[in-house]
Amino acid sequence: MRSEFLFTSESVSEGHPDKVSDQISDAIVDLFLSKDPEARVACETLTTTQRVILAGEIRCKGVFENGDWAPGALEEIEQVVRRTVREIGYEQDGFHWEILTFENHLHAQSAHIAQGVDASGNKDEGAGDQGIMFGYASDETPDLMPATLDYSHKILERLAADRHSGAAPFLEPDAKSQVTLRYQKERPAEAMAIVVSTQHKPGYFFHDGAGDEAKYAQLRDYVKGVIVDILPPELLTDNTVYHINPTGRFEIGGPDGDAGLTGRKIIVDTYGGAAPHGGGAFSGKDPTKVDRSAAYITRYLAKNIVAAGLARRCTIQLSYAIGVAEPLSIYVDLHGTGVGVTEARLESLLPQLVRLTPRGIRTHLGLNKPIYRKSAAYGHFGRTAEGDFFPWERTDLVATLRKELG
Repeated sequence: MRSEFLFTSESVSEGHPDKVSDQISDAIVDLFLSKDPEARVACETLTTTQRVILAGEIRCKGVFENGDWAPGALEEIEQVVRRTVREIGYEQDGFHWEILTFENHLHAQSAHIAQGVDASGNKDEGAGDQGIMFGYASDETPDLMPATLDYSHKILERLAADRHSGAAPFLEPDAKSQVTLRYQKERPAEAMAIVVSTQHKPGYFFHDGAGDEAKYAQLRDYVKGVIVDILPPELLTDNTVYHINPTGRFEIGGPDGDAGLTGRKIIVDTYGGAAPHGGGAFSGKDPTKVDRSAAYITRYLAKNIVAAGLARRCTIQLSYAIGVAEPLSIYVDLHGTGVGVTEARLESLLPQLVRLTPRGIRTHLGLNKPIYRKSAAYGHFGRTAEGDFFPWERTDLVATLRKELG
């Protein structure tokens, strides 16, 4: 355990071009799962100036079967895409939900992949791909998430809420944040630097190429007020440095300012760099893909271990082979914070509590539901959807873990 160090995490808003792509991809996943809980979806989205392009592989009863689209399916997909962009808030000259050009290049899932993944006869459903997945939990916040990432997310969630409500009419959807904390004995002790860059309406702070310093100060004061509301007051000190729109004008943003792609914000989606990442993105994938479902179950298990008081920090890794149901390995690391339990004991116990096959994970967490669009911005972990925890955020194994290990 290091006595003192600095650590930083970043987040991006729902209007960031990569997050626009993630949300569109997950809106397509939700659409297909609402039609067919056993749908197979791998949807990638490209967003750029006045254009959205979908590509990927699908199979969905009543929507796309035997290489043919059901009547009205293509129109419904386009409606979902445009509605997603509208709900994010894009009505700009360079990216507008109503007039953007839309292309759909989704096509049938490979039959060779399907034969290895689908259950048949005595064969259980296999993993949709090989790979390694990690889950993590830490007791440094009530959400059992790294504090640097938790605060980064919450700052941007507040900006978005104020924008949608009209409380901050000068804001536009694109934004980024970054929080650097000084830790003492692995506990947050002081905020050293906070960075927020937010898109704002054209002409609101700048006129004819010159800055209106009084109005620009209004933007800085507003953002600093949000930061003060979000971070615990004891972390904000005279040493805290604020960088708010440090480059100045930020009017061109979103997909018009930078192309977006599904799956480019995997560290923002997970633990802000505080834990390893297997490399696989989540958004656009149905829950048979272990990139998504196994990452959720490892978070669930790690969170329950920390919530049970068995460790202050926990990392779990699972690995899979394509077409094979059972994981190839399970690894637990308590980072020297375990209380009355060993990693080896947990590695033996956890598969007895939850079957870690793709179908076992989906069944235990109830993942075959259209719940994913809301997960695609502000992190997949440590947060709620419409007031209810995502299923992988439950702590319903706490009592069982304490009983088995007591």
